[in-house]
Amino acid sequence: MSESMARSDPQSGSTRGRARSDPSADGDGPTPERSHAEDGDVGTAVEVSDPFGLHASSDRSHQPLRARWDPTAPDEARARSPRPERGVKKQSALGRFISTYGWRAYALPVLFVVTVLVVVDAMNGGPEAIGAGGNPGFGRLSPRAASAGIIGAPPGDGQFPGDLPTGALPEGGPFTEIGAGTWHVVPGAAAEFGAGAELHLSYTVEIEDGIDTSGLGGDIAVARMVDSTLSNPKSWSHDRKFAFRRIDRGEPDFRISLTSRESTRKACGFDIPIDSSCYNADLRRVVLSEVRWVRGALAFEGDIGSYRQYQINHEVGHAIGYHQHQPCETDGGLAPVMMQQTFGTKNNDIAALDPDGVVPMDGKRCRFNPWPYPRG
Repeated sequence: MSESMARSDPQSGSTRGRARSDPSADGDGPTPERSHAEDGDVGTAVEVSDPFGLHASSDRSHQPLRARWDPTAPDEARARSPRPERGVKKQSALGRFISTYGWRAYALPVLFVVTVLVVVDAMNGGPEAIGAGGNPGFGRLSPRAASAGIIGAPPGDGQFPGDLPTGALPEGGPFTEIGAGTWHVVPGAAAEFGAGAELHLSYTVEIEDGIDTSGLGGDIAVARMVDSTLSNPKSWSHDRKFAFRRIDRGEPDFRISLTSRESTRKACGFDIPIDSSCYNADLRRVVLSEVRWVRGALAFEGDIGSYRQYQINHEVGHAIGYHQHQPCETDGGLAPVMMQQTFGTKNNDIAALDPDGVVPMDGKRCRFNPWPYPRG
């Protein structure tokens, strides 16, 4: 379009030519807009009224203002415009983990290390003296050189109450009053069980001559009870220090012997006028009272199987070095296996037998428990 078509006649005030509403319709293409000053003809230029911005330039600076409800909101046009790709380094798996969990990413490894240390310490026997993993404690191992005489009998002058109610012998089946004073080994051997980090211990199972075990299932049944008790994960083989192996020939580290009432009293003493078992270190004999094997104890409420397991674990505990008896630790909790549960599970009852002993007269009462590690 020629410029003359857009000029007005100053004489008539009319326009010689009409401004084209679509400059792009000219085959020559759009003509760039120019200001009046650039035209050089300020006096003759006619301004075209365009109140609705229909002929506005693509330049946003010449666009009419548009009110926005929220002037602080980001510009939609700018938000929609794609941003150039940035060379962002890809985050590693460790970086993503730390970004996600923050301080927990540092706390978790510390907790893991602490847990491992506690487990290792438990396996090495550290907390066992005070009860590991919620298990009742059973004291500390005594030096092996201290193993002499009768282990487990309370000291004193023999002036003990003979009418201790909880130590009374329950009603039950027949037992052997007097045996021959000799024992025979039950045939059979077993593979070693337990880690044996420090001690590998062998044992025999023996029955005193003169004891009729037919009512107990026979000699084999007695030996099977001993083996299954000691190999149970809740027994002493739970401790990695120990490994056990049953043999039926040669010299064992100790002999687990079912013994008549009279022979038991000779081997264990009878200062306490209550039938009980013991470990005689001089004889290297775990003496299991047949009277108690048959009748059990009142504290076990008629559970004869659990009492036999207690007999085995308690006296073998003395044989492997746990010489000192233990009190009820937690009122209403499980009794420690090294508590004298044959006499009862109340501290007061046991303290009456040995007022100067380790069991306090504090009124605590436990529930019977046959295992060193009842929670495995």
